[in-house]
Amino acid sequence: MLAVEEAAQGFAAVGSEPRLMVLRMLVRAGTEGMSVGEIQERIALPASTLAHHLRFLAAGGLIEQERRGRAVISRAAYRRIESLAAFLLDECCTDARPSPQARAARAALRSVEEVD
Repeated sequence: MLAVEEAAQGFAAVGSEPRLMVLRMLVRAGTEGMSVGEIQERIALPASTLAHHLRFLAAGGLIEQERRGRAVISRAAYRRIESLAAFLLDECCTDARPSPQARAARAALRSVEEVD
């Protein structure tokens, strides 16, 4: 389970609309990821602004980047994103009588943690 400081850093990384848009785009792209040029074409941000947002996402551990020839490929760091979701839901409904949905969510999280 993530420490509070780690979770805060991850959530801060998606603390702006453009970064959240980029991250969602990379999640949709799957494990192949996307080149910086492809991302830029889709969201029409200046290259320097996009580079700033990508650095922020990488520093938060939410994306991974790899140089492939002259291109830089960015992809979502799915395990980190899953860890952030688990952090939010870890104590789901512990102070209340849990609903069937909450019990199912906690059971699902436990099964993900067991795989890790």
